[in-house]
Amino acid sequence: MYPYQIVFGLGLYEIFLVVGLVLALFLGDYMGTKCGLSVPLQKTLIFATLIAILGGFFGAILFQALYNYGATGVFEINATTGMTFYGGLIFGVGLFLAVWFGLGKVLCKSNEPMQKFGAIGDIAACIIPMAHGFGRLGCFTAGCCHGRVTDAWYGVRMYTENGWQRVVPVQLFEALFLFALAAVLFWVFFRDLKKGRKFPLFPIYCIGYGVWRFLIEYARADDRGATIVSFLSPSQLIAIVLFLAGILYFCLWFFLIFKKKPQETDLKDTEESTLEE
Repeated sequence: MYPYQIVFGLGLYEIFLVVGLVLALFLGDYMGTKCGLSVPLQKTLIFATLIAILGGFFGAILFQALYNYGATGVFEINATTGMTFYGGLIFGVGLFLAVWFGLGKVLCKSNEPMQKFGAIGDIAACIIPMAHGFGRLGCFTAGCCHGRVTDAWYGVRMYTENGWQRVVPVQLFEALFLFALAAVLFWVFFRDLKKGRKFPLFPIYCIGYGVWRFLIEYARADDRGATIVSFLSPSQLIAIVLFLAGILYFCLWFFLIFKKKPQETDLKDTEESTLEE
């Protein structure tokens, strides 16, 4: 990494990351109001997201160290394995769920936290790739993790340890993909709010990004650390987990929610006909 310090010890990476997180907080709150969350649940959403972000930073460091220990047997807090985002996401999601259902149950008189949980999944599907895209763009502007040295037209000339070289801008490509994915999900989210959409967006994010992440790893050349599965890079391993999580989420939605709707509709029709008689 080549961290160019801008102000107060912050480099381009940190600045882009903070911008992405602040924007995610703003959009998450705005989308929550559009989903009809009550005021107490909106406060819970903001607080849970803040806790998730702060806890995610510390969790990412610990997750890297534990993952590296499982792969190499060496425990190093400063170990670089390329698992920062995934570690932060795992810890952040865990903290978010704890606050959402814990504090939400206290502040809300009804079972609103559970009833609106699907909407939160849709919001997360939109803002996570957007915030992640800012992080990737920060990596690109800071000069780290670009990929293989190349003479191809899409290479970016940058200063490396071996002097000026042309490299594959992997981080730039991934940032653009994440922004495009977030834009599509945002568009579907706001378009279908008026139509009462019930199809979940979170599995689209998991499956789409999982496939992309698995493929983009082939453009990398930097050492991302040892992996528990020898023939997969750490990011490819997590990409498979994301893909399977998306499939599982969709299956649960399909069989536990979607399949119930015809039955509920039939029941309502039966009740209405009974009342008419």
